[in-house]
Amino acid sequence: MAKTIFEELGGKYERQGDYLIPCLTVPAEEEQPIGTWGQRHLDYLKQYRRVTYTNFLTSGRLNTYLAEISRAGAGTL
Repeated sequence: MAKTIFEELGGKYERQGDYLIPCLTVPAEEEQPIGTWGQRHLDYLKQYRRVTYTNFLTSGRLNTYLAEISRAGAGTL
């Protein structure tokens, strides 16, 4: 059986019943403190910009982005 593009790039599948589920992981991200403005922006993203939120979350850049928003909101950027 031919390999899929996912397998060619080093991905692996896990069998659950009759299905093959890809084993996916989210990249590690440096922990940074999130202030009030970052938390408010996180709520905004979750409520009104779900695709943007999901893209930041799955790319491993959400925490860094929210920390930048917090610093900008506090006037330290």
